[in-house]
This record gives sequence, structure tokens and C-alpha cells, in this order.
Amino acid sequence: LLVVIYMIFYYRALGVVVLLGLMVWSALNFTIICWLGETRGLALSLAGVTGLVVSVGVTVDSYVVFFERLKDDVRLGRSLRTSTERSWKRAFRTIIAANVSSLIGAVLLYLLTVGPVRGFAFFLALATALDLVVAWFFIRPAVAWMGRTALFTGDSWWGLPSGLGTSAARGAAPLPAAGGAS
Repeated sequence: LLVVIYMIFYYRALGVVVLLGLMVWSALNFTIICWLGETRGLALSLAGVTGLVVSVGVTVDSYVVFFERLKDDVRLGRSLRTSTERSWKRAFRTIIAANVSSLIGAVLLYLLTVGPVRGFAFFLALATALDLVVAWFFIRPAVAWMGRTALFTGDSWWGLPSGLGTSAARGAAPLPAAGGAS
């Protein structure tokens, strides 16, 4: 809850995308966990819950990477519409690298340990894999849609430019180079 409140305050409309993305991600996790419980007898232990809690950070980090790339592109003067696709391409490589690192750690933990640590590793891996699915099939299209909708491209408090720390949706003036002559 605190993560979502902070994301809405910091990113505004994009924070709502985070909330919706976490809801989709949670629903997928819950569905798979229930299905595994019914068909495989899998029980969600305290260690498994801890793995899910840790994976919330991994999931939100994926969104932040994309939003910060988007912010950089808009600040460099690109339009919001152009920036969403360009930023996604650049951010998705980083998202994959971060999630693959988490998956490698989870697989190693699962293979090299026993007991509750295996539950932690299993649920961390499951949630991390679902993060990639939600990022690709939900977050990317949601932000692209918002970048094309007048409601979100305006300068209101909820507008994407406000959440990205810029003052205009299109054609924002480029920032001067650091350390260079103005």
C-alpha cells in the first residue's frame, strides 16, 4: 500500500498504472498459486509469502526503469508518443536483465537448499516470471495508450508530463548539457 501511494504521488497517472499493474500481477499470482494448490498440493508457507513480498520490489522496479527512461526521453525534447515506444525498447533490456538475475538467484536457491528456503525461491521465481508477462502485455500497452490520450498528455496534475517532471507533453525544451556552455 505504501509503495502504491508513493508511486501515485511521484508519478501521478503512471502511478495508477503501477497500481493496476500490481493488481494484474497479484491476480495472476493468486490464480496460479490456487491452481497449484488444487492440482499439485502446493501450500503457500510464510517463506513463500516472503518471496512474494520481495518480488513486489522487483516488479515495481521494472515499472520505475521504464518510467525513468520515459522521463529522460521527454526531457530531451521528444514527444510523449515517440518516447513511450523508444523508452520501452531501451528499458525492456534492463528489465529482462534484472528479472533474469532474480530468476538465476531463485533457481540456485531452490536447487541448493531444502525446506522453507525452497518455498521462498519458488514463489520468488514465479512472481518474477509473471512480472515479465505483466510488463510486456499490460504496462507497455497501458503507457502507450496514455501517451496517445489527450486526458493524460495535458499539463494537469494527473497528466503524464507532470508525473514525468516536465512541463509540456510535446516538444519540451531540451535540458542543457551538464558542464557545457549554455
